[in-house]
Amino acid sequence: MNFKEASYYEKIEDQQVKCRLCPHHCRLKAGQRGLCRVRINEEGVLYTMNYRKITSAALDPIEKKPLYHFYPGKLILSVGTFGCNLFCPFCQNYSLAHGEPPTELLDEEALVELADHYEAQGSIGVAFTYNEPSIWYEYVYQAAMQLREEDHQVVLVTNGYIEAKPWYELLPLINAVNIDVKAFNPMFYRHHCHGDLELVKKRVEEAARETHVEITYLLIPGENDSAEEIKALAGWLASINPNIPLHISRYHPAYKFNLEATPLESLYTAYDITRKHLNYVYLGNIGYDNNHTRCLNCNEILIRRNYYQTEISGVKNGHCQSCDFPVSHIIGI
Repeated sequence: MNFKEASYYEKIEDQQVKCRLCPHHCRLKAGQRGLCRVRINEEGVLYTMNYRKITSAALDPIEKKPLYHFYPGKLILSVGTFGCNLFCPFCQNYSLAHGEPPTELLDEEALVELADHYEAQGSIGVAFTYNEPSIWYEYVYQAAMQLREEDHQVVLVTNGYIEAKPWYELLPLINAVNIDVKAFNPMFYRHHCHGDLELVKKRVEEAARETHVEITYLLIPGENDSAEEIKALAGWLASINPNIPLHISRYHPAYKFNLEATPLESLYTAYDITRKHLNYVYLGNIGYDNNHTRCLNCNEILIRRNYYQTEISGVKNGHCQSCDFPVSHIIGI
C-alpha cells in the first residue's frame, strides 16, 4: 500500500476521523474516502492515496498555467495527480479530477532530479497543476521544500479551496500561484461547485500578501458573465492590488455542461469592464488577442505574445525601454 498518513485531521470516536485539510471537513468512517477521493480512513487513521502518484507530466510554457508576469517566455516542468475537492460540472480536466487515470510513482528526489534535468532546456522549476494540487498536500509540501533548496521555482495552479492553516504553512514554499476563481457569486459556488466563494477570496487575499498571484476566471455564458458580477470581481481584485493579472478564459463545452462556447463579444465586454479597474487583463482560450503586456506609463509593448510564443521586446534592466518606467512587478525579466 503506497499510502501515507495524511496531514491535518483529527481522530474521533469509533475509528472515525475528521479531515481538516479543506473546508469540507469530511467526517469519515473506517473504509470511507473523502469527497476529494484521495483521502481514506483505514482503521481510524487518515491516509492520502495519491502520495507520490503522478498522472501527467509535461514541459510547458509558463504562460500555459497561465502566468504572464512570472518569468515570461520560460518553460516549467508541470506535474499532476488525480482527484479534486470541488465538483465543477464544467471541469476542463475532468478525466484527472473525477476519473480513475493510470498513475506512476515519482518520489520527491526523483522530481527534483527531473527539474535539474529540464533546467538545461530552459525550465525554471516545477508547477503542480492539471488537477487540484492542494489535495496532494503531503507530496507538494515535501517536494516544494526540496525544490526550493535546489533554487527551483515552485508554482501552484489551484482552486484555492483549502483551510487557512495548511495554506499558511505551504505559501512560504511557493513562488507563484494561479488561483481559479470560478465565479463571483456565492450561489454559483454552492450550486455548481459545492464550495464557498468567501473562503476562496480569503485564500486569494492571503496569497497576495505572500507571493506572486494571478487569477483565472472561466467566463461561462449565462452563468457567471453578467456585467455586475464581472465589475464586482474586478473591483475586489483592484482593492487587493490593481497589478494582479486577471486571465478571462473562454468556456468550451466540457464534462457535464453542454452550453455554447462563450461568445467573443462577451469576452471583449468583460475585458472592457475589468480594464477600468485592473492594469493587466488577458483573454484566454481564443489564441492571439489582447495578450501583449504594455507599459503602464507610455503604453509601449513590453512583452509581445503570439499564442505561447513570447518575446520580451521592450524591457531593459527592469525598466521600459521607451520611457524608463519600472516594471518590477513582472518577475524574472
